[in-house]
Order: sequence, then C-alpha cells, then structure tokens
Amino acid sequence: MVWEHRDKAAIVGVGATPYYPRGQSWPRTTNEMIGDAILAACDDAGIKVQQIDGFAYYASAMAGYVDKMDTASLMEMLGIPEVTFTATLTSGGGGSAGSMGLAAAALIAGDATYVVTVMALQQAKQRLGTVFGALAPDPENSFLQPSGLVGPGHLMSVLARRHMHLYGTRREAFAEIVMSSRQNTLNRPGAMRRTPLTLDEYFAAPMLADPLCRLDFCLETDGAVAVITTTSDRALDLKQKPVYIHGAVHGGRAQWGRAFAWMGMPDEYFASAGNKSIADRLWAKTGLSAADMDVALLYDHFSPLVLMQLEDYGFCARGEGGAFVESGAIRFDGGSIPVNPHGGQLSEAYIIGMTHIREAVEQLRGVAINQVPDAELALVTGGPASLPVSGLVLRK
Repeated sequence: MVWEHRDKAAIVGVGATPYYPRGQSWPRTTNEMIGDAILAACDDAGIKVQQIDGFAYYASAMAGYVDKMDTASLMEMLGIPEVTFTATLTSGGGGSAGSMGLAAAALIAGDATYVVTVMALQQAKQRLGTVFGALAPDPENSFLQPSGLVGPGHLMSVLARRHMHLYGTRREAFAEIVMSSRQNTLNRPGAMRRTPLTLDEYFAAPMLADPLCRLDFCLETDGAVAVITTTSDRALDLKQKPVYIHGAVHGGRAQWGRAFAWMGMPDEYFASAGNKSIADRLWAKTGLSAADMDVALLYDHFSPLVLMQLEDYGFCARGEGGAFVESGAIRFDGGSIPVNPHGGQLSEAYIIGMTHIREAVEQLRGVAINQVPDAELALVTGGPASLPVSGLVLRK
C-alpha cells in the first residue's frame, strides 16, 4: 500500500556556500558557513529566518563527524525565537536522503511549520579520509586499525573487490562512473574537478586501497548546504515551485549494519550497497520503480558503490551493474538513467550527501545546469554507510 502522506510536504528553499578544497574554508567557522547556507535557503524560499521552527539533522547532528551542530547555538546566531521540533538521524551520510523524511514527519504531525536540514563540513582539524585511524581504540576499531582499514575508502575497497570476484566486475566500470561524473562538471563553475578525464588518466592514478585508485575516492571539501521544507499547502504561497516529498525511507538490515565495519556478512550484503531493503520499501511506499525515475542522485563517496546502488534499486539485476555502467547507461547525454548530472561527490564537492538533494531540487524546478529534459521524478540516496542508509523520491 502506498504512503498516505505522499506529497504532503515539500522542499521550498535551498541554499549553499561556495565549495572549498579540504581545510581551505578557514578562517570561516563551521557555524558561519551553516548560517550563510540557511539564510540563502530562506531567501530562496521567500521566508524570514525567524519563521524557522524546526531542525531535522542527520549524522547525529555532527558537521563532518567532527563539529557538533547545536540547535540552541544556531538559534542564537540566527535570531530564531523558538523551535517546536529538533531531531536527528544517527550514523553519517547514510541518513542524508532520509532526513527529508524526518522533516516531513514533523510537518505532517503539525510539530513545525518550517524545518531546516543542514550539513556543513570543515576539515581543518581532521580529514575524513583517515577518520577511523584517528579514533581512540575500542573493541570495534581495534579490528579496523591494525588491518589498515583507517578510512571509509579502505572499507569500501573490500566490498568492491568482493563484487569483482563474484561477478567479474572490471575496473573499467569504476572508470566509467568517474569519467561520467567528471564530464558533468566541465560546465559547472563551482565544481572542484573541471578538467576532462580519459581512461588512460584514470588507470594512471595512484592506487590508494586496491582496487580503488585516487579517482575512485570522493573529494575532500568544505562548505555547507541547507534545505527548507514545509507543508504542501503552505508551499503554494511561497517564492519557488514546490518540490514534493513523494516518499522517504531510512534504516537497513542488521547484516549490513554490523558488517560495514566488521565485514562479517554473507555475499548478499557483502557485494552490495546495503540499500536493497531500502529500495524495496521506497518503491512500495511510492508505488513506483526504477523505471519511473527521470534522474538518479546516487551517493557516490566511492565509485563502485554507485554501481552496487544501481543494482540495489533495480536499474539492473544483481551482478550486472558493471556491464550496465560500461554501456553508457548513466551518462547525462544519451544514457537511459542520468546519474549525478552535477558531478556528484566524485567531481563537484563532498558535503556528505546534501549536494545531491540540492541537485534533485534544481532538476525538478527545471533550472539545473545539466538539465534532464522534462524531469518529474528524482531518486536521491544516502549511503552506503553505517546504518541508517536511506532513499528519497522527490516529485515535481
């Protein structure tokens, strides 16, 4: 049965700071970037910042897993007089798409009128690429650190190698994902990587965590992105065309949640993005399928996980992601399902999933730089990461 609250909440404002190479946003503070992104989102929506009365975070309200986002501090900074809802999803970037469902829940329940979701990242203190290696030892990371699994990329490299072993997936498929994302940033002024990329250049890149080379890793960037949601009725009176929250789910199977760090899972999960159960629930909730999507904004912190998400969400069968990608199916120009027309986290910027929501909104407003013609439905994903992972369908 489809979700009875489809389209009852809508995204009405999006704002962002410029994107910076890792650590180069300093001396701007994290809170300064958060404030700028929220104010820009309010301006985009045509509301005053004082009208915000809800916060829906993810990543446990951590800005880049290092700095805490505190509602009271943001209220003081922005002059927000009162909030009636503030909550967060746990884990990390896996909750980015699901945070829109958290905001919708508050709005549908009548607990808030304007809810902001924000993520910021400033890697002046700790780069995310080695975040696990920087943690104090405990029973879990004491397994990871001596094994050399000191960052997310090292964990994902093991999943990628298993997919290659089971299904014959080639590095050429990973290269196609990276080259496709790079092609999409050639005309984007704010993107970090804007030069063409050839297959030879991909294979010449240094290997960081076999089979993943440097170009298979997402960017390490600073910046902030904020999104404002409200009820669909209220959205009709605002500045922008509403982008409706058609369905949002988050969670995941226990086999994936423990295995992301422990690697103790069967092949059904080991060679996947951990999104299959999320996809099944999302399609049931919306009454849609992969075939209905006009554009897909897939969380691309590491290139092989894009391929595995295409399988999990049903764009192709399990084990066929490599051939699907190598066929050119995800290309903006000529593919059957354009994936990350903004360049994603591999080529535009990495703000832990929020750039994907921003791009989905722009696609459905019809104002994207690489606009998919007549786009009406967009899939946005969060993760693969520790639980929760999440999925979101937005509708024009």
